[in-house]
Amino acid sequence: MFKGTYTAIVTPFKDGKIDEPSLERLIKSQVKGGVDGIVPVGTTGESPTLSFEEHIHVIARSVEIANGRIKVMAGTGGNSTDEAVYLTKAAEEAGADGSLQVAPYYNKPTQEGLYQHFRAIAKTTKLPIILYSIPGRCGIEIAIDTASRLAKDCKNIVGIKEAGGAPDRVSQLRAALGKDFTILSGDDSLTLPFMSVGADGVVSVASNVVPKEISQMVKLFAKGDARGALKIHARLFPLFRNLFIETNPVPVKAALAMKGMIDEEYRLPLVKMEAKNRAILKSTLENCGVLS
Repeated sequence: MFKGTYTAIVTPFKDGKIDEPSLERLIKSQVKGGVDGIVPVGTTGESPTLSFEEHIHVIARSVEIANGRIKVMAGTGGNSTDEAVYLTKAAEEAGADGSLQVAPYYNKPTQEGLYQHFRAIAKTTKLPIILYSIPGRCGIEIAIDTASRLAKDCKNIVGIKEAGGAPDRVSQLRAALGKDFTILSGDDSLTLPFMSVGADGVVSVASNVVPKEISQMVKLFAKGDARGALKIHARLFPLFRNLFIETNPVPVKAALAMKGMIDEEYRLPLVKMEAKNRAILKSTLENCGVLS
């Protein structure tokens, strides 16, 4: 169901508020770039610093702007189960196509706690749910046995965004969960390695900046043109790397600002890039052909 390229879209701000014109411009650029969908208000969308009202509003506006042309996989996870349930219900009412559920962060539940958390959310919605395992940010990973148990017990848990950095995990997930369970890379630089062992695509940060190129890379590999996909990967690899030269989403918002797509504004505790890293990012964008 969720195959291809999904952009973990940033949330643009202006004077402390949601920048509605920039959000619309960003989403339209994703449609034009040929991506399969967007993920509004995931962690790349600075979800921890948005109010509930803002969070739901961004999802609703994303659905309106996408207008059925691309899918909207709403970021509605949290480290409070009640909060995740509330946001997921709101996303369903807003017309989202699916929900991305990050592993609870900071409180570090056991695998049984993870199972109960995701099961409780799945029971309250008809939306297809994609789990999100990112141990580097959450301190825990969603174990393969836990993902398998959830997929068996909850028919609307249909996939996982895997950001643990190991192709072995993709092979293990595919073996345990079968061919119909969606596996999406959570790291741009690992999209092709993950697809080579069974992943179905990527939830991409880089596609905020280069949607057409990421979409082409994924489509080429999916249809068997590994050489063509690798050519794009090689050209963009420095960008994949340097979009994480500081904490995501700081570099990608800086890159979008350099392109004139958004104002470079964050919410504390995120702040603007250090000058030396900004210079590296700008040079990378120029060398990759993103900036002239």
